[in-house]
Amino acid sequence: MATLPNPLPTLAADPSGRALGLHLPAGALVDTTDEGPWHEPLLWRADERAVPGGWTALEPARRTGLLPVVLDVGDGHGEPDRWELMPGEMSYPGGHDAEEVLAEFWEEYAGDAEAWPGLAGPGPQHHARDQEQDHDQDQDHDQDQDPDAVATRVADSLLADGGPLKAPHLALVPARRSADIPTAIGWTGPANHEGDTARLSAVLRSWEDRFGIRVVALGFDHLLVSVAAPPATLAEAEALAAEHVAFCPATIGPDGDATLRAYAEHRILAQPTWHFWWD
Repeated sequence: MATLPNPLPTLAADPSGRALGLHLPAGALVDTTDEGPWHEPLLWRADERAVPGGWTALEPARRTGLLPVVLDVGDGHGEPDRWELMPGEMSYPGGHDAEEVLAEFWEEYAGDAEAWPGLAGPGPQHHARDQEQDHDQDQDHDQDQDPDAVATRVADSLLADGGPLKAPHLALVPARRSADIPTAIGWTGPANHEGDTARLSAVLRSWEDRFGIRVVALGFDHLLVSVAAPPATLAEAEALAAEHVAFCPATIGPDGDATLRAYAEHRILAQPTWHFWWD
């Protein structure tokens, strides 16, 4: 996988990150993979449980090529050094076409029952609404819908007392873009669905471009993204639901909503987060 230079080795001799212009809390570098130590650190993880505001404190790391993500280490699978990371098995996300990946997954999921409907996109309601806003309203809307600002708000909500994550810890990952974070660390959470996580990152890249998603949280086998521009109508959400089911079939069935329409209405329509999990 093609990567940028990894700034994480600098932290081995400079744990606070001062040489990188950072002020990191106590933490540890992780280089453990399913096949032994990797040749360089895959991520940095904070020692203490994350709290609201912690994501914002890590924002300066972006300029060094490190992206923040929340790791859930309390779901029964422990720390990321026990997650069976396999970076050597991953290809490059940019080498895959998102629609081809989803169409292949859809064929496996739906068989001959229904043809792949194609990629969803923002409906005309979005464009008409944006054209009607004046300059000041446009500026406010753009700020509200900035993907990184939305990711920060979502992260703070996840890290608040009573949030859905059992033991969240902040981490930094060397990655070109948020969608590449799972691939960059060799995450194998979806291994029973897809062994090359770069193919899923290709889909996440497409969702970045179309819906302003950011990868906010990872567990051993689950993934949560923030969404800056979710579908605003049920028709748009239902069109996107097919992509979600192809990406992660468990979204529909005994552990999820029973139909695409129900899933679209409850999990996609105007929702600021999307959550996926694999068996």
